[in-house]
This record gives sequence, structure tokens and C-alpha cells, in this order.
Amino acid sequence: MLRKLAARSPWLYRINTGSCNGCDVELLTTACIPRYDVERLGCRYCGSPRHADIVLITGPLTVRLKDKVLRVWEEIPEPKVTVAVGICPVSGGVFRGGYSIAGPVDKYLPIDINVPGCPPRPQAIIEGVIKARDAWLARMGG
Repeated sequence: MLRKLAARSPWLYRINTGSCNGCDVELLTTACIPRYDVERLGCRYCGSPRHADIVLITGPLTVRLKDKVLRVWEEIPEPKVTVAVGICPVSGGVFRGGYSIAGPVDKYLPIDINVPGCPPRPQAIIEGVIKARDAWLARMGG
């Protein structure tokens, strides 16, 4: 019974792996503006990776943050779904090839859902969160 109830409200956790903050501003829109609010989908942002179900990643993975991001990733319990927000986590975007870039995030972590854009529109982020929620529910067996 508890598992069934928990499956209806996944928690979101955001990891900035070295972005320009454009995607982060759009993610803020999904937390503050009622028209794009993810809480109407049954999702909530949380402050701890240990409580997260869906991980939203922004930015290319920088050399300086690589070890920290991988350590935080390990703290997130299974089943988890990863959403790459913007083009940087997948390709490096405008930062691709820079001396401080360790590579795209998907070189080190599995990415389940891609939300394209630079930065992506709030509607695209909401669509990505819906897909992630559905994938998470499927992994939960519900």
C-alpha cells in the first residue's frame, strides 16, 4: 500500500554540472509560476539527493565538478530517472571542447530523457518531467 502511494508523487532533484544557468532559470519557472508548476503533476522539488526520484541535470560536466557529481549520483536511491535539461548535458553545447569540460554527462551517467533547447522552454521541461514520471512509475512497477 505504501509503495503504491509513494509511486504517485516523485520528487525532483536538480544537479548543475557547470551550466551557464540559462536552463536553471527555466527550471525555476517550473517551480514558481503556476502555469508551469510541476506540483500539479504530483512532483515536488527536494533539497537532498537521498530523497530524489527524478534527477534534472543542467550543463556540461566540468572537470572540477565531475567527482562531486558522481558522488551525489551514488546517493540517489534506485529506481531513479535522469533528465538532461538543455543540450549541454548531452553534447556539451557551446562549451564543447573547452579545456574545463570533462565531457558530456552521458559519458559518465545514464540519461533517460532529453529535453532539447538552449535553454529549453518551460513547456518542454514539463513534457520531459511527464515522461520521466511515467518512466519512474514503470520502474516502480505501477
